[in-house]
Amino acid sequence: MGKQTPFIDCHNQAGAKIVDFGGWDMPLHYGSQIDEHHAVRQDAGMFDVSHMTIVEVIGEDAKAYLQRLLANDVAKLKESGKALYSGMLNDDGGVIDDLIVYYINDTKYRVVVNASTREKDLAWMSKQAANFSVEVVENNDFAMLAVQGPNAIAKTNSVLSEAQQSAVEGLGVFVAADTEGFFIARTGYTGEDGYEIMVPLAEVNSFWNKLVDAGVKPCGLGARDTLRLEAGMNLYGNDMDESISPLEANMAWTITWEPAERDFIGKSALLAQKEAGVKNKLVGLVLEGKGVIRSHMKVVVDGIGEGETTSGTMSPTLKKSIGMARVPKATGEQVMLEIRGKLIPAKVVKPCFVRKGEPLV
Repeated sequence: MGKQTPFIDCHNQAGAKIVDFGGWDMPLHYGSQIDEHHAVRQDAGMFDVSHMTIVEVIGEDAKAYLQRLLANDVAKLKESGKALYSGMLNDDGGVIDDLIVYYINDTKYRVVVNASTREKDLAWMSKQAANFSVEVVENNDFAMLAVQGPNAIAKTNSVLSEAQQSAVEGLGVFVAADTEGFFIARTGYTGEDGYEIMVPLAEVNSFWNKLVDAGVKPCGLGARDTLRLEAGMNLYGNDMDESISPLEANMAWTITWEPAERDFIGKSALLAQKEAGVKNKLVGLVLEGKGVIRSHMKVVVDGIGEGETTSGTMSPTLKKSIGMARVPKATGEQVMLEIRGKLIPAKVVKPCFVRKGEPLV
């Protein structure tokens, strides 16, 4: 038996198929992964994401510390609850983790990191804090739910108190409201609108049941992966890791280069890569023949070289096999995938296939 989230009883009562996920007992599905996927695209579904780690960064040097630690610049965050997405890089410019950081005030930020990287993230963050007047503290006071879909906000708001409804009214994308013990952020990992909610431990069962009664469908890891891949969102350990630069992981937009005097970890390595010329890029693929794209398949780029798929699935929305691949920079609009010893054609597209229920390819 692995580690269990505070929602484990809710999962069992809902008939979840529980599997090991990075040492955690997590729901794979509650009967039908496809039905759960479509619920999020067409209505509202919820995911237990309590296995992710909340880290509080507290102290007079909190801002300076995070400006050094992250490739994106927290100086952009001036409104309480405002968030940004960033890579946390090593000295060689590889991605230790991708994360979201929330500005609470000038001496406090809240960071959410991936479950699979928890121990190395905390060790790295603590090591880098040595030269700053700052505390890096894991926060275990919450469970976390992601409620996603075109009706997610309306259905969630229907179970909130009047004060909470007032706090989230007009909440912008990548902004959180801290209200009556809940931390409600308009973020997600599905390509749909919705919330990611930090739930006080005492409220776990009641909040879950209220959402179920409001028509929000419990969803598992299977649907979460097909949804994020349709949305072209990276999965740590597949689409990037410590050996991969954000410049080769479709994450260049998360790097803040100015002001030039801000020297974040990995910056010099990234500048050297840019000067030498980035060799690879992360692209989307749509299979044009029979088969299903999976990770670690060979990609053949005629006259240029080879690459490798990083993620792949059969898209429930598009009814086609889609994936992402790291390929030579000069790759054009067509490649061939090696599937079971045969070369199958695939179309190269921007790594975003579906957004807000609408096909983009």
